[in-house]
Amino acid sequence: MKGVDARRGAYTHMLSLLNSSTVSGPLSQPSIADLAVIKKRLLDEPADSVVPLGDTGYQVRITDGPNAYMQYKDVFVRGIYRFRTDNPSPVIIDGGGNMGISVMGFKHDHPASRVTVFEPDIAIGAMLRENLVRNKLDRDVSLVPAGLAAEQGTVSFQADASAGGQITENGAANTSIEVVPLSRFITGPVDFVKLNIEGQELPVLQELEASGAIAHIQRIVLEYHGWAGGQQVLGDILNLLNRNGFRYLVHDFDNETCTTTKPPFRHRPKAHWFCLVYGERVSV
Repeated sequence: MKGVDARRGAYTHMLSLLNSSTVSGPLSQPSIADLAVIKKRLLDEPADSVVPLGDTGYQVRITDGPNAYMQYKDVFVRGIYRFRTDNPSPVIIDGGGNMGISVMGFKHDHPASRVTVFEPDIAIGAMLRENLVRNKLDRDVSLVPAGLAAEQGTVSFQADASAGGQITENGAANTSIEVVPLSRFITGPVDFVKLNIEGQELPVLQELEASGAIAHIQRIVLEYHGWAGGQQVLGDILNLLNRNGFRYLVHDFDNETCTTTKPPFRHRPKAHWFCLVYGERVSV
């Protein structure tokens, strides 16, 4: 029972921090039944339609229903990008802004935040900008129409009109995009960096380390992509964060977002898997 009580106490303490005065409003907390209704409504919405985003009060143009539901759930219900800060106008970098739901979450929690958001897909980037303007959340938001990589240049890109567009070298590309190193956009303290860049997380972090820009970052959340048959670099990412002064946590999402990692454990050669890595710089 002591272990259960300790976990309950830790959870209560976490909620009190997340809902402190340094965060604008509480997480969206629909009941299980209400979330099921929101899910059904969003899943049924056609691509490129303007819809209410759950119970947030926001109206968004969506790439497609499943993508809208998953982002609403992860950002506003699960709070995967929430963070606590004493800075009333935190500096935030959003790598992989997609249709703008993550930026909307940042602006909901920190209205005076200064956000730089990267989205290489031109059509989705236009949707992102439209959604921020429609909901009056575009103040102090800079949209960079490029992807993130270790070096500046033009690369092959497989766009999917949803959330899975990625840099590719296997001949599956259907367009090309501009890419830039993130260090070029870091000139001072950064309160929070979010990276959801479809497998480019390690080279982007390596460039930040080599340039010294990583020293300006206080917190980071990245989505690690375990592609089936691909290189396993999660250990490299964790070691890089560790040697640069970050304490980290790893979370494998819920069962809707990532089923592959749930027990009973077994290797599935053709299954992708994903996890979140949260790092925060600590004083020692």
